[in-house]
Amino acid sequence: MLVFSASDKGGTGRSVTSCNMAYQLSMDGLKVAYLDFDFGSPTVGAIFEISRIDRGIPGDTGMHSYLLGNNGSAARLSVRSETDRPELRHSRHPSGRLVLFPGDAGGAEFASVDAAMVRRCTELLATCEQEFDVTLVDLSAGRSIALTLVLYATAMPQLDRSTVRWLVFHRWTRQHLVAAYGLVHGPHGLLKTGVACGHSEERLIDSVRYVRTAVPELNEAIGLRPAQAAWLQEQNATLSRAAIRYELGTTRMLGATPVEPMLQWREQVILDVDVADRIANEKTVSAFRDLAARLSNQAVWERLEGQ
Repeated sequence: MLVFSASDKGGTGRSVTSCNMAYQLSMDGLKVAYLDFDFGSPTVGAIFEISRIDRGIPGDTGMHSYLLGNNGSAARLSVRSETDRPELRHSRHPSGRLVLFPGDAGGAEFASVDAAMVRRCTELLATCEQEFDVTLVDLSAGRSIALTLVLYATAMPQLDRSTVRWLVFHRWTRQHLVAAYGLVHGPHGLLKTGVACGHSEERLIDSVRYVRTAVPELNEAIGLRPAQAAWLQEQNATLSRAAIRYELGTTRMLGATPVEPMLQWREQVILDVDVADRIANEKTVSAFRDLAARLSNQAVWERLEGQ
């Protein structure tokens, strides 16, 4: 399975949520690859607490250099072997794997896509499909070259039979709803670019689901004045109507994550020990587990008639 994580805006929690989903999948015994395609800001190493690559891997051995043809293979690291955090090193499933393909330190967004880059990207994704149960690709925010590149690659015959999921991350605000809709349905968005790259629009839209991040719990409005609590309820209802209007309603959702104070201060993988020590909230970990499980739940991905 190929899973592409996208967002129109930065600050959606796309990367930290995707990393936690990848971790949960590996704890279920799956072999998981995580590809950092955020070429301008390759910081996934920091989320996995691998300090030597917290801003990308040095030496021109990462994703950027591989796609340019500067090296014959992309660097890969076992997250549990390389992480600085002892608890993450020791938290594992006997058959699970979590492998990071990091971006280049000092890399930048590509100016354009050419046939050689598409070929290399296709070969990499095809190799990951053979070796791993799930390959999660973290894309640069917005209508990026990374998005165009993987749309071309997944339209190639080598990947035609692959199960492909597109996750669009957004915060629970009006601006983020508008942005998420535009990323999928707008000019130069996922659908129009995908069709230009050779995809079926119908098949592509069926493979898209949305992830709402950092959604406040309205029943925990402790300390709010009655007028504030009433205003929040009203705004939530307004956002729910807007989500339906922008085709981001609950039937199009993969799931949601709650506001997590720990992640407001430090973007990282949340482990069971963090919950046991009462640093992180159990409901956040449960949300990550649910998102990971729903990736392979076929009922979630059945075609939505009339939408």
